[in-house]
Amino acid sequence: MPMQTDLLNEARRQAEICNACRYCEGYCTVFPALHAQRAFSDGDLTQLANLCHNCRGCYYACQYTAPHEFDLNLPQALANVRQDSWEDLAVPRSAGRAFQKNGVLIAVATAVGFALLFWAARALASSGGDGFYAVLSHNAMVAIFLPAFLFPLFSIGISLRCYWRKIGAKPLKIAHLTQALRQAANMKNLKGGHSDGCNFEDEDRFTHARRVAHQAVMYGLLLCFASTSVATMMHYVFDLPAPYGLLSLPKLFGISGGLLLVIGCFIMIWLKLCSDRKLGASSAFGGELAFVGLLGFIGLSGLALYTLGQSAMMPLMLVLHLGAVLAFFMLTPFTKMAHGFYRLAALAADAQRSP
Repeated sequence: MPMQTDLLNEARRQAEICNACRYCEGYCTVFPALHAQRAFSDGDLTQLANLCHNCRGCYYACQYTAPHEFDLNLPQALANVRQDSWEDLAVPRSAGRAFQKNGVLIAVATAVGFALLFWAARALASSGGDGFYAVLSHNAMVAIFLPAFLFPLFSIGISLRCYWRKIGAKPLKIAHLTQALRQAANMKNLKGGHSDGCNFEDEDRFTHARRVAHQAVMYGLLLCFASTSVATMMHYVFDLPAPYGLLSLPKLFGISGGLLLVIGCFIMIWLKLCSDRKLGASSAFGGELAFVGLLGFIGLSGLALYTLGQSAMMPLMLVLHLGAVLAFFMLTPFTKMAHGFYRLAALAADAQRSP
């Protein structure tokens, strides 16, 4: 496609200049990988783009940005290639491109549509159980959410396989995956070249705020997943169905995970609104905000459910929360959420480069 070719050619031009300069060699994982190449294939550029965390330190340190004739803007060039790679590798591809161009509308419409679906399901599937099951039966929840959980895993699995082939990576080894997981866990590439943090939102201000926000969201999601997993085990293995007490593991994991999600998403949105849009993929700005907003609403509505208890507002909040969760699952392969999987794959592939 002409547009994809233009984006790759511009990224190639800038990468070749950076390869000659090498001033930013210690800034992040991108530059050692970039400097290891003499020429850049489309797969090489896709790998570099997904290694980049868009911290923008290299741009503010560069002497060849506008008004210099080289007009370098490597963060934007890699962001455009990265965004295009996610859309191109999405399964189905049309859904990936549609969400990125109309992110806010699709996120809102999908969440509202699923909420209405759950409201209808309440009338059809309620079995008079306790707590949330008085609104929607356990079997109905499983029937709806199990396929919705498996679909993104299947879709992203195919996409990552295509990505691995595109970048020409070798067969994955456990040591490479372990190294990638370690880097992802502490957000190494968001610490900045000298561990002072990045200046994502302000040229002269180095901060770890973006790294902390990413960690809050990541660990918040993991805690929410742990909450659901423990509750599932308690239900099926130990015959202890919900609702659970405030000090039970599902509640403790769920509340702490929800709080981290809300805090992390709020900081992310604030940082993104403060940042320079010319240094990222500007066409995806709305889609990124929609994704972060949807994720933050899931955390907030989940906490609201704990607060509302058995009040008259609980059924409405439950269907809104479940609708947002279902929308999140179904849209994961086509939203910014996919970047976590691609970045992990990129870090694992980069580990093959190191001896």
